[in-house]
Amino acid sequence: MLEGLIGSEDGERVLLFMSARGAGYGRQIADFWDTNVYGIQRQLDRFEQAGILIQRPVGRTRLYEWNPRWVFREELQALLAKAISFLPEKDQQRLTESRKRPRRKG
Repeated sequence: MLEGLIGSEDGERVLLFMSARGAGYGRQIADFWDTNVYGIQRQLDRFEQAGILIQRPVGRTRLYEWNPRWVFREELQALLAKAISFLPEKDQQRLTESRKRPRRKG
């Protein structure tokens, strides 16, 4: 949908995921879209270099979030929210639903 504007399908997938969930890491995004981790990680690095996303380490994982200081953050998020609204209902639910099982102690 926004691939032509963003430049790649993986870039579109990263931004849609980030728009719906607010934060994520490479393997999580790749597993969600059932795609190659390398392409997703490359897009995450590209968006970080552009200042759109920032990353912070959480253990051994690099968690990416929106850069609150990026000038066009609100406008881009509004565009992505509009794009999400045009996705099929099933995909919208998958994007917004963040299920995490509690871990058993030990």
